[in-house]
Amino acid sequence: MYTTLEKEAVAAASAPKISSPPRPRSALARKLFPYLLVGPAVAYLLVITLYPGLFAMYQSLFVVRFVNWSWAGLDNYAHILRDREFWAALGNTAIIGGISLTLQTLIAMTVAFFCYRDPFVRGWRIVFLMPMLFMPSAVAFIWKLAFNDGRVISDLLMSVGLVSNNVDWLSSVWLARLTLIVADVWQWTPFLFIIFVGALQGQDEEIEEAARLDGASWSSIFWNISLPMMRPIIVVAVTLRGIDITTMFTNVYIMTQGTPGGATETMSYFIYRQGFRMFNFGYASAASVLMLFITVVVAQTIVRRAFKSGKS
Repeated sequence: MYTTLEKEAVAAASAPKISSPPRPRSALARKLFPYLLVGPAVAYLLVITLYPGLFAMYQSLFVVRFVNWSWAGLDNYAHILRDREFWAALGNTAIIGGISLTLQTLIAMTVAFFCYRDPFVRGWRIVFLMPMLFMPSAVAFIWKLAFNDGRVISDLLMSVGLVSNNVDWLSSVWLARLTLIVADVWQWTPFLFIIFVGALQGQDEEIEEAARLDGASWSSIFWNISLPMMRPIIVVAVTLRGIDITTMFTNVYIMTQGTPGGATETMSYFIYRQGFRMFNFGYASAASVLMLFITVVVAQTIVRRAFKSGKS
């Protein structure tokens, strides 16, 4: 038999414990909590992006020869603006990048138009993305082998009778540029393709069905309905791809080395040559800062005009 004290102790132990309600957080803590969650990611991005940019701007104000730094002020920028090689590299970047980007956009949009409603092709879209999954250096070596070292393209052209002799792709300005354009188009067209396909599949099917009931053809629906609705996505995707093209380096370094006569030297290769072959790091930093400024201004202008004209 339990005594009275023992019964009271057992009853107290078996009784459910009522926990005290959590103390409410202050208004300041509630405001700071989201920033604390994203803080580490933001700090990491700032370290790997902002710091190198600021360091390049600082270094561009000096004549840097390894550990020897001497103040130059804006002399590097003034010298670059008079440098014919800089303007030639900028022109090569615009020509090669512009042609490559135009071809990528046209091919990606054409393939997306024929694929986005096809249930069979929809299941095999990963095949279209395969080139983009290769390392850029591997793609450059493959196309270097095809054009130059292995003469694969020349043998194919001779077999169909288009040429009679082996083609030296690096002997001509436009042939050398063509090799870079083909390699870039082959690898990065899938990037635009997957964006365009997603944009087309995300559109309302009822609008297309209504247009078809009115007698509109697929091409008419695409040009008059789908394409205008895709305009913001096209502008953003093409702008992102254009920014990436301005940094074309791997293909140039492996396939052409800027030949013939600097006709394929892009801005990235120009900066590399100034910094890591001529060891003029301050000059290379000034060129990279100018390239960053030009890229931002051009991209911002294109996006602003595109969206402004879309609202009018």
